[in-house]
Amino acid sequence: MSKDPDTGEPVTIKPYEAPSGGWGSVKSLVDILPREGSLLRSGTALLLQNKPNGFVCPSCAWAKPEKPNTFEFCENGAKATAWEMTPKTVTPAFFRQHTVSELLTWPDYNLEEAGRLTHPMRYDPETDRYRPVSWGDAFAEIGRELRACDPKAVVLYLSGRASLEASYMYALFGRLMGTNNFPDSSNMCHESTSVALPASIGSPVGTVDLEDFEKTDCIMFFGQNVGTSSPRMLHQLQDARKRGVPIITFNPLKERGLLTFTNPQSPTEMLSGESTRISTQYHQVKAGGDLAAVMGLCKAIVAADDAAIASGDPRILDVDFIATHTHGFEDFAAETRRHDWADLERQSGLTRKNLEAAAAVYMRSSAVMGVYGMGLTQHRTGVENCQMLINLLLLRGNIGKAGAGICPVRGHSNVQGQRTVGITEKPELVPMDKLRELYKFEPPHDKGLNTVEACEGILKGDVKAFIGLGGNFIRAIPETDAIEAAWSRIRLSVQISTKLNRAHLIRGEVSYILPCLARTDIDLQKTGKQAVAIEDSTAFIHGSRGVRTPVSKDLLSEPRIVAEMAKATLPPNPHIDWDAWCDDYALVRDKIEATYPEQFKDFNARMFKPGGFPRPVPARNRVWKTKTGKANFIVPRGLDENPDMPSDSIDVLRLMTLRSNDQFNTTIYGYDDRFRGVKGTRKIVFMNQHDIDRLALKDGDIVTLTTIAADMKREVSGLRIIAYDIPEGCCGGYYPECNPLIPLWHHAEHSKVPAAKSIPVTISLSV
Repeated sequence: MSKDPDTGEPVTIKPYEAPSGGWGSVKSLVDILPREGSLLRSGTALLLQNKPNGFVCPSCAWAKPEKPNTFEFCENGAKATAWEMTPKTVTPAFFRQHTVSELLTWPDYNLEEAGRLTHPMRYDPETDRYRPVSWGDAFAEIGRELRACDPKAVVLYLSGRASLEASYMYALFGRLMGTNNFPDSSNMCHESTSVALPASIGSPVGTVDLEDFEKTDCIMFFGQNVGTSSPRMLHQLQDARKRGVPIITFNPLKERGLLTFTNPQSPTEMLSGESTRISTQYHQVKAGGDLAAVMGLCKAIVAADDAAIASGDPRILDVDFIATHTHGFEDFAAETRRHDWADLERQSGLTRKNLEAAAAVYMRSSAVMGVYGMGLTQHRTGVENCQMLINLLLLRGNIGKAGAGICPVRGHSNVQGQRTVGITEKPELVPMDKLRELYKFEPPHDKGLNTVEACEGILKGDVKAFIGLGGNFIRAIPETDAIEAAWSRIRLSVQISTKLNRAHLIRGEVSYILPCLARTDIDLQKTGKQAVAIEDSTAFIHGSRGVRTPVSKDLLSEPRIVAEMAKATLPPNPHIDWDAWCDDYALVRDKIEATYPEQFKDFNARMFKPGGFPRPVPARNRVWKTKTGKANFIVPRGLDENPDMPSDSIDVLRLMTLRSNDQFNTTIYGYDDRFRGVKGTRKIVFMNQHDIDRLALKDGDIVTLTTIAADMKREVSGLRIIAYDIPEGCCGGYYPECNPLIPLWHHAEHSKVPAAKSIPVTISLSV
């Protein structure tokens, strides 16, 4: 048995044939709770996870039902809670024992596994260690540094974890300072959705809610791994399948969660081994082939409608809906007729027969949902991919009716909500007039920096101060190696975090770690225990109360840290009482409601409504807030999702980055990817056996991936080949380990989301 050279873990590769869920999920949970030392504490807390009187899961953003299950958490949600509630701590003594240079050699897993941060720390370059600092001294210096900066050179990054209250305060802080530089984790995943949907249907978020799953008669999945990324959705999918609802999946890899599922909460299923088949059709579309695949579906549907007209049969298309509610249909229909089936087959990697089979089910269904994830958004044509799926739904009126709609599955638990309350680089999306009226200042109106642009500014030396509210920015971004090398030119680097990660170790001239309360922690302020609000993937708002005594009395809440930075940086504003807001978060929610009255009517009164309360989404009611006043069919400029991909070289593969079953975003819970049969390592590359043979390689070879790009060399070495069921010409590797291979310019053309799902690479034996 070989070992991973970085971790020393024994490596085994064995196909996993069991269903998702089931005893595998139970065993994974049993493993992590004692490992984190939080068996009793976390086990009790899990009973309150995603409950109206408890806390919202700190992991994914999937919807929370009005009538929750007894155990309303999934395997990964339980891991996130155990990871957060660990009694392990990273104290000043830890930093006395370890230099930053030493910690830089630690794997990501070891850094976060060290435990919860307990004290504010400042980096000391003379000793190469972080040293404790008082909160007062930290805020005073951060304020001095920010006042000395041009606001346009300050970047305020936000991960998807922060609450609506903290996000609103952070956005206000930045705009009072004079900047719209708010890159966030949405820029790296669903910004393509946020650009595509407003142009198509006038709403930046999905139209589906949990009730639609009870009324749908067909679900179509595109580029979303439910078993790892949003496992609680499997309950809705299982219920749909038991009603006979077909689920048609388009995904390059056969993921276990989209194949079979055993409900761990069903004693009957657990004892009998019964499982539910999830996908009734599974089409392994080529990486970068989604545009062609959806165009093929649309072509088959339009052709069937043309045949119905010719024969005098009932129409296939919803002609009344198209005439009343849409714009651009004739141009789009002509585009579907123009494409040749041979080209669609070549570009999608699917046969005409399979595409027509999927289209036939769609045409027989009266209420169809389109569910998708980053398999659509993280391409050069990420925006057009989302719009093509909208086109498909519009053909039969599958937007704005019960059981139908578009369902982008967001990642981190409040990544959608933070955008709702002002975390955006686009000033036109923020009610600046309301901010002016409420706080008597002139907000900045120039466009700020998104994530890619912030990275470009770091490389050029234009960014002088970086504040990270949560997340692990340096590991999450593309062009990792170059960004790390340039980070030392940043004057001020501040990381607000719960656990240690690599972003703390890549320092600026002045660097701080500010430890904060986690979502599961009790947040006790002057007026008592505080609650916060979160928005889920379906645009429902939920209240959340922490349940665990914090690991350190020196921790501050995210709202308090934001408020103290604001007080240290900005002149007093008689219209803002930062201290009162921190004493009582209900006052912040009152201001959110005043700023966004249509979105948050009666915010405080409704935030603990079972199942949450919905934000208004006009497209749900067939109200189209577009330039045409209708839902728009949008014709893509072409079907090649990656124009950078060399088309004439058999040596070039399309790399897609993947998340393992043992991680959430950049947080690594362990080295097992149970569903893909990988144990003990993350240094792998999944390849089709025919590609392995064609390139004169062997299963188990240690190889180097190199990006095809003329500007500079990008490579990742030491990856183990694993023969896998993946389309020919494609390969897969883990995120964030493969992020150094993504050029900063390799992003969606309209949204600047890094195109992490079709990176052109070559492969060679490592030396």
